[in-house]
This record gives sequence, C-alpha cells and structure tokens, in this order.
Amino acid sequence: MYYHHHAWGLPWLILLVIAVVPFWRICKRVGHSPWLSLLVLLPLVNLVFIYYLAFSQWPAENRGASAGSPGAPPA
Repeated sequence: MYYHHHAWGLPWLILLVIAVVPFWRICKRVGHSPWLSLLVLLPLVNLVFIYYLAFSQWPAENRGASAGSPGAPPA
C-alpha cells in the first residue's frame, strides 16, 4: 500500500535553510556565483566545494586589491 507522506517536505526545507542559505551568502561575499551554494546538497561534492572556497582566490579580493582600497593587503 502506498502512503503519501507530506511530512518529508519540512525536513528538506530545514536542510535547505541550514545548509544552503549560509553558503549562498558566503559565495556572494567572496565574489562567486551564489548558485554554487547548491553544491552543498550533493554528498562528497560538498566537501570539495568547501575546500575550493577555502583555498581558491576570491574574486572579491582581487577587485579590492586592484582598486587600491585601504583595507586591501599590500602586494
């Protein structure tokens, strides 16, 4: 017999808010496309993505350094 459970929507919504929304904001701040934050939902890909964010050059840093902003680290 098939049981249609509507309760599965709530855990997925909670997962979406807990996992994707913070990475969406991080991606926007560092200058990457916020759509990359959806990679957090994929097993193993999420680990690669977190390392990519941690160790790659951030486009926002490059723009700040080229503009000569006072907060930019010296070259």
